[in-house]
This record gives sequence, C-alpha cells and structure tokens, in this order.
Amino acid sequence: MDKKDILTEIMEHKRTEIARQQEVVSYDFLEAHCSDCQKLRSMKSSLASSPSGIIAEFKRRSPSKGWIKQEGDPAVIPHSYQTAGASALSILTDSQFFGGSLKDIKTARPTVDIPILRKDFIFCDYQLLQAKATGADAVLLIAACLETGECRTLAQKAHELNLEVLLEIHQESELGHVNEFVDMVGVNNRNLGTFHTDVENSFRLAEKLPKDMLLVSESGISSPETIVQLRKAGFRGFLIGESFMKTPDPGETLRNFIK
Repeated sequence: MDKKDILTEIMEHKRTEIARQQEVVSYDFLEAHCSDCQKLRSMKSSLASSPSGIIAEFKRRSPSKGWIKQEGDPAVIPHSYQTAGASALSILTDSQFFGGSLKDIKTARPTVDIPILRKDFIFCDYQLLQAKATGADAVLLIAACLETGECRTLAQKAHELNLEVLLEIHQESELGHVNEFVDMVGVNNRNLGTFHTDVENSFRLAEKLPKDMLLVSESGISSPETIVQLRKAGFRGFLIGESFMKTPDPGETLRNFIK
C-alpha cells in the first residue's frame, strides 16, 4: 500500500466536508462567536508541570481498527479522564473516519477544566474558528497534510485566536515545518498512510528536535515503562487513546495506568 493512501483519502473527504459546513455556518458567524470565547487553558504549561503528562484521548473509532467504543459518551469519559489524573484531553472531531464531531468538544467542555486539543485534519482558518468556538484550547496541525508555508500561516492564525499549536511530525523530512508559532511538537509513532505503529520513531526523532521545545509522543503507547523511557529521551507529553478507550471504563484504566 502506498504510504499516503489513507491520508489522501481522508484529506479529499475533509475538503468536501468543510466546504459543506461553511455553507451551513458562515466564516463571519464563527468569527463573531469566537470573540465571546473563554480564555486559553495552556496545554503546554499543563504538560510541562505534570508528573504524568498524559493526554487522554476520546476516540470512538479508527480507520485501521474500526469501532473501538461506538457508544462512548463525551459527557462522561473526558470527565472521568480528568478525575483520574489526565493533564490534557485530545478529542477527535472527524466523523467519517473516527466517529467524532465538534459536538463532542462542546459536550465535554463544561465537564472539565483541563486543556482540550481539537484533533482533526486541519488545513484552513475556518477549522481553527470552529475549534475556538466549541471550546478547544489547542489544535493539532499535521505536517504530512500541509506545506511548510501553510503550516506557518495556520499556526500564526491559531495564536491570533489564542489557541496553542501541537505540530505533529512522523519523519525527519518534516522537521522544516517547525516554526515560531508552534508551542509543542508531537512525534506520531503511527504512519498516517499505512497505520503501522512503532514507538521507536519517538526515540529516533527526539535527538533531532529543538531542545527547548515541549515534546509529545503520540500513538502506540501501552505501558507505563514506555513513558518512563520516553521521559528520559526528553518527552513531556504522551498521547494515549486506544489503550484506554478499548476498556469498559477508560477513566479507571487511566487511573491504574498512572498508579
């Protein structure tokens, strides 16, 4: 399978989806709504000061695994994550491939006071406005989906909206996407084209990343021992979803994991 197959399919669908959404809710309407939004909860500060650094993810399904927890309730699970000790939340808002929606952030927001990351395939300002309007504190920008110039422009716009930026890279060739508006760099251990996962990817790229950058390791982390090793390599954030979501009580699983 070509490395970009799944990602190309996702991005093609995403562009059509966002065009439809803009027909229903205008850019100007969202922009006006954003001026009333709450102040930022800093995900970067939360991770830097946390003993665990866990970003617990609310994720119903994935293109590779299918449904993980179709009945997952955004009014319950994110709150249980916070109670269990999560430093921040990641909420997937892609519906076609991940079974999520912006409504999941809107539902979760009043139940938690830790930072929320909007995790989606972001390529335009409109999606940043959506994130702000629904109560997100940070957005994910994926290097594999963006040219370096696009990435910088979106990161700058995110800062104008008082949103932090987690830039996700997968390989050394994407290091050029790091810019002055990026708050955190995430190393995705999962290849977005093939969905093959290898945690060694974080260790490989850690030495090549700026020493003053807050680093996040994403995907494929299933044991506390791995986090201990990643911390030694310089990581302060650890994004974990499936390991928790596939269990009957994700919050309780997280609690035991932190213990």
